[in-house]
Amino acid sequence: MAEVIFYSIIIGILGGGCIAAGAARMYYAPEVQAMGAFRTLGELNACNGDPIAHFSFGLGFFFSSAASTVAAGALSQDVLHRIVPNWSAAVLLLKNKNKEETVWNPRKMMLAGAAVGAVVVTFMNTMAQLIPEKLSLIAQNVLTPATGWLLNPVMPAIFWLAAIDAGKTVGLWGTMLGGVSALITGNAVPGIVLGILIGKSAEENGYKSKVVKILIAIVVVMFIAIAYFRGFFGQF
Repeated sequence: MAEVIFYSIIIGILGGGCIAAGAARMYYAPEVQAMGAFRTLGELNACNGDPIAHFSFGLGFFFSSAASTVAAGALSQDVLHRIVPNWSAAVLLLKNKNKEETVWNPRKMMLAGAAVGAVVVTFMNTMAQLIPEKLSLIAQNVLTPATGWLLNPVMPAIFWLAAIDAGKTVGLWGTMLGGVSALITGNAVPGIVLGILIGKSAEENGYKSKVVKILIAIVVVMFIAIAYFRGFFGQF
């Protein structure tokens, strides 16, 4: 058990710090290259700098990730991509509501992410180690399907409502790309997040902007490529 805790703290500090810093650096792309994910950036923006929203968002995935850890014996991707960045943002925003000085600051996010990551990863690994095998089977058969319900359709519905609430342009792009994403990949969230990014960029810069045109072109090519390699066109 001591070995599990020791390695969990190290992994949590390194992984949590790097992921949180990468998420903060995404706000400066493309001028600064970052290692964060666009979905993480979209989810951080969806919370709109509210520490309660960030904490609540991460908390929803905390329970589902804990169930997955107990059932499968491994951390899900949501631990570092959703829980750590959002809880790090929540911690920083409690003292300072200025996003540019907190969530957008890679150094502060790295420190907060390292602390949050150490606690979360250690807790989940320790819990998975202590849970009896019979309870793990129960979690696998009962709780894991519940996690699937959270990811689809609950999460797509939340992001779609956020896109609609952001305005007509953002709502239109979110709805359109969300539908395309659902048809091709079976999950509307990636498309809705991309729609929010394109819609917001179009609102601020207009459709004549080179950045907006490039972003639309990249998304179109990406969806065509994904559809081709998934055999989507062969179904017709």
